[in-house]
Amino acid sequence: MGFMQLTWQQALMLLISFFLLYLAIKKQYEPLLLLPIAFGMLLTNLPASGMFHEELWSSFLQPYLENGDPNPAYHSYGAILKNAGLLDVLYIGVKAGVYPCLIFIGVGAMTDFGPLIANPKSFILGAAAQVGIFITFLCANIWFTPAEAGSIGIIGGADGPTSIFLTSKLAPHLLGPIAIAAYSYMALVPVIQPPIMRALTTEKERKIKMSQLRSVSKTEKIVFPIIITTIVALVLPDAAPLIGCLMLGNLMKECGVVDRLSKTAQNELMNIVVIFLGLSVGATATGTTFLSVKTLLILAMGIIAFGLGTAGGVLLAKFMNLFTKEKINPLIGSAGVSAVPMAARVSQMEGQKADPSNFLLMHAMGPNVAGVIGSAVAAGILLNMLGAA
Repeated sequence: MGFMQLTWQQALMLLISFFLLYLAIKKQYEPLLLLPIAFGMLLTNLPASGMFHEELWSSFLQPYLENGDPNPAYHSYGAILKNAGLLDVLYIGVKAGVYPCLIFIGVGAMTDFGPLIANPKSFILGAAAQVGIFITFLCANIWFTPAEAGSIGIIGGADGPTSIFLTSKLAPHLLGPIAIAAYSYMALVPVIQPPIMRALTTEKERKIKMSQLRSVSKTEKIVFPIIITTIVALVLPDAAPLIGCLMLGNLMKECGVVDRLSKTAQNELMNIVVIFLGLSVGATATGTTFLSVKTLLILAMGIIAFGLGTAGGVLLAKFMNLFTKEKINPLIGSAGVSAVPMAARVSQMEGQKADPSNFLLMHAMGPNVAGVIGSAVAAGILLNMLGAA
C-alpha cells in the first residue's frame, strides 16, 4: 500500500497541493494553470504511483556525454521513454521548450498590438519594467548559480510561459517553485502593484489625462508581427522561439484569412497545452527538491523582482515627463510587466480612484503587450549569456 511508503516530505507536499487547489478553485488565483500544476504536484507525490521519475531527469544526458555519444539528446530521451511514467512523457514537452512556445501562439492570437503601434513610446515603458529581472538576477548570484539566478530573475517579467521556458533550459530542478511563484504573483497583481504605484506617484500625477490614441490600420497590424519577428530573431536568435510563436499567433489573428487557425490557437490548442504544461510542471515539485531553503529564497526574490519591475515602469514614465510636452500618466508604466490584461486593468482602477473620469486602459495596454515582448527578449538575453543546462 502507498500509505506504508509515504514519507513526511511527500505528506507535506500533498498538503501544499491541497492548499494550491483551494487557491485555484475558491480564490480563483490563475486557476487555468494553477489547478493543473497543483494536481500534477499531487500526482507526483503519491508514493509508488510511477508517474514521474525524478532520478531519470536529474541525470539527463550525463551518461551519454561521459561516453562520448555523438547524439546524446536522442538516446537520452529514448532511455527515459523505456522507463517513463505518464508525467515523464508529458515533461518532455517542457524540457524541449515546446509547450511554452505553443502557448505563445495562443497568446499572440488573443493579443491586440494596436495600442502599442499607436504609441511606440510604450516599448520603452515595457522595457523599463524588465529591470526587475536583471537586478534580481545580479542579487540572486549571491546564493545561487548564475543559471539558477537567471531563472529566478525572470519571475519579475510576470510571464508564466516565459519563466517555464527559461527555467527548463537553465535550471530544470527549480521548475516547480519558480512556476508556482510566477503564477501566484501574476494572480496577486491587484494586491502587489497598487501600493507601489501609489508610493511612487503624487495625486496630481495619477490624475494626468492622456489624449485618445490614433486608430491603427489593418496593414500596420499585419506588418507589425513580421517586422518584430525579423528584427528580434536577427538581433537575438535565442529569443526567436518565443517571439516567433507569439507573432505567428498574432499574424493569424490580424491577417483575417485563417480564422479557423486563429480560433483553434486561442481555444483548443491553448487549452490542451495548458493541461499538459500544468501537470508536467507540477510533477517536478517533489518533496526532495521543493522543501528547501532555496524554495523560500525563490519565493522571496520572485516578489522582489516583480516589485522592482513595477517600480521601473512607473519611474521611467515620471522621467520621460521631464522631457515630453504631452505628459504620460506614470500609472501606465506599471503595466509594463507581462501580466496581460490584469496589469493594465490595475492601472485603470488606480487612475479612476484619483479621477473617476480618467480612462487609462487602452493607454496601459501598450506597455502591457510591450511587456510580453520584453520578457521574451529578456529570456533570450539570459539564455544567450548563461547557455542551456
